Amino acid sequence: MPRAVTPRPPDPADELPRVGVRSLCAFAARVGDLDHRFTPAPSALAGIEGHATVTARRPAHYQRERTLAAACAGLWLQGRADGWDPLAQRIEEIKTHRGDPVLVADNQRALHWAQAMVYGWLLCEAESLDTIEVALVYFDVDSARETMLTQHCTREALAAHTQALCERYAQWAHQEQQHRRARDAALARLPFPFDGYRAGQRELTEAVFRAQRAGRHLLAQAPTGIGKTAATLFGALRAMPLNASDQLLVLTPKGTTRTVSLDGLRALGAQPLRVLERMARDKTCEHPDKACHGEDCPLARGFYDRLAAARSAAVQRGFLGREALREIALAHGICPYYLAQEMQRWADVVVGDVNHWFDLNAQAWAMAQAEGWRVQLLIDEAHNLVERARAMYSAELDPMRFAAWRAQAPRTLTVTMNALHRAWGALARDWAGDTTIGDELPGEFVHALRRHVSVLVDFLAQHPQAGVALQPWLFEALHFLRVADRFGTHSVFERSPGIAARRGRPRPRLALRCLLPAELLRPRWAAAHAATMFSATLAPMAHAQRLLGLDERTAQIDVPSPFSATQLSVRIAHGLSTRWVDRARTLPRLVDELVAQVRATPGKHLAFFSSFDYLEQALAAFQAAAPEVPVWAQARSMDEAARAAFLARFTPGDTGLGFAVLGGVFAEGIDLPGERLVGVSVATLGLPPPDPLTEALRERLEKAGGAGWRDAYLIPGLHKVVQAAGRLIRTPEDRGALLLLDRRFADAEVRALLPAWWGLG
Repeated sequence: MPRAVTPRPPDPADELPRVGVRSLCAFAARVGDLDHRFTPAPSALAGIEGHATVTARRPAHYQRERTLAAACAGLWLQGRADGWDPLAQRIEEIKTHRGDPVLVADNQRALHWAQAMVYGWLLCEAESLDTIEVALVYFDVDSARETMLTQHCTREALAAHTQALCERYAQWAHQEQQHRRARDAALARLPFPFDGYRAGQRELTEAVFRAQRAGRHLLAQAPTGIGKTAATLFGALRAMPLNASDQLLVLTPKGTTRTVSLDGLRALGAQPLRVLERMARDKTCEHPDKACHGEDCPLARGFYDRLAAARSAAVQRGFLGREALREIALAHGICPYYLAQEMQRWADVVVGDVNHWFDLNAQAWAMAQAEGWRVQLLIDEAHNLVERARAMYSAELDPMRFAAWRAQAPRTLTVTMNALHRAWGALARDWAGDTTIGDELPGEFVHALRRHVSVLVDFLAQHPQAGVALQPWLFEALHFLRVADRFGTHSVFERSPGIAARRGRPRPRLALRCLLPAELLRPRWAAAHAATMFSATLAPMAHAQRLLGLDERTAQIDVPSPFSATQLSVRIAHGLSTRWVDRARTLPRLVDELVAQVRATPGKHLAFFSSFDYLEQALAAFQAAAPEVPVWAQARSMDEAARAAFLARFTPGDTGLGFAVLGGVFAEGIDLPGERLVGVSVATLGLPPPDPLTEALRERLEKAGGAGWRDAYLIPGLHKVVQAAGRLIRTPEDRGALLLLDRRFADAEVRALLPAWWGLG
């Protein structure tokens, strides 16, 4: 006879909305102004190390990261207290910072106390205590000093405090619980938004769905024009309810593809899906001449007092593109950029730059870590991620900019600025004046910079009016220190020509350059439930997998092209060299080839060059050779209106030629289907210049067992070529002519890395 099973008593945590202590306090305990004057936060790594330093100083009986949970006001409240001393009956909330803790803004300190007191109540409940000492511990990551603030609190007082916060949050929490159920139900029955799949689109959709559902990373190469964005979005969204996903991040290394993702989400029409577009601060700031605090900016004044109403309006709107978010923010008198930061927590899908997950200070990554979220990633144009990661994990300091800051610095900062100036000068003593690469961190300079930053933070806290002038330098210095904290075999120290000094040797421009970001990317991949990286140019995938730091479980799919060689007329200019040393000599031949191409195929053409200098030389020569052909050119600096005007020239009908730079904004992420574009010419292999940095990369790759020249030069260059050529054939009905202006395109090694459907053999 089978043994009777005693039913498990119902667990209140099973039905109640769950909320973390940090989330509760961030929602319900913040009041007053937005204020970013006094809190240049340490990096996540420095914060982790700071917590470890503090807890290591505690006695053996001290309990680190005590997990706590209890029901309160219809919520299941949970979190991990930083530390609990059972003998002293003291619970500690540890906050890392830089500078004098007395100068922490009042609203920040109130938030910290709110968290500490909630943990105090949870501990009283867990240990049946009537009173407890609640401690707020500030740890300066630069000086390693602790400042402890304490309060003796009764259980009843802490309960009343926590109850008030939970009551403010409870209605919102139940609303979010209902939204999540409705969202998952809608996504589970979401139909594909078009009448049918294009060739290769279903295969891509199914691969994304399987990988996202299984919590597996995926490298997906698919040709331009098959609808990669719609396919990947649909596959990822359908997987969300099956893997209990909290959020989908749709990330792009370049802003030109963000609009495509937003249009794809609109086409899918999943209701009640909340979509948020994240923009850079400089593109959303309404008052760029003002500092982010209530005494200066009207949209920061009373920000948290008006946030609740704006937040409610935003979730009702649902689809929060740039203009919708701005409209809501200004209607409630708050900053659009920081409203977007707040809505990051409540969005189902976030569309933005890759820095939101991979940057050293990435908010989305930090939020997912703090909340224990299950996050899915879709990364468009993923072939650009290695280069973007190198930039995000690098830092540079310019002696000219430092000289300008030093000249206007107040006397309080003179001592540390002079010390930094001397440390900078010491780096010029053994420097010949050319760009040099080293494997060691400039320790004395970094130490001087760290001391200066500590003093500067205190000064800005005491003199907020100086913030607008000095904060840019502070942020540059802080970023340099954050990169220095992670310096290792993946990076180099670079000195390059700066400005001449009035006396003595010129001071070099200093940079910490990340060459191999794989090691720094791995924690971000580990934090994602599933990540799909897709592009038309990921081959060879072993190269991408190695440089991105993806593990051996990463799945791969290479979707065959639906296009054929009959759609594309490819011609190689045999005997023509576009190497830098040959350009002046071969420019007439190059122009002859361009003129012949344009005249043979009437319509709009686009030609790509390796640099603006080369572009300008070719443009002048082409105008002289074919004055009857209208031309237009990419400028060195173009705003959105100028970019739109450039693309507007591509209309069916008359013949014309646009000049652009390979790897620039017009080389990928733009769509000119049908007769809008009939020909593309590429006057370069796209190889990076053989400078000391690229050579250092080649050497590192060879030491790691890779094919140095191929990985550092040839593959990245040809990825740019394929992307540029991909502007031409967008649908199975398109026809076009591709002119490859360099004899090296005929080499077997090069042809093997170009798309097979081009028919080059």
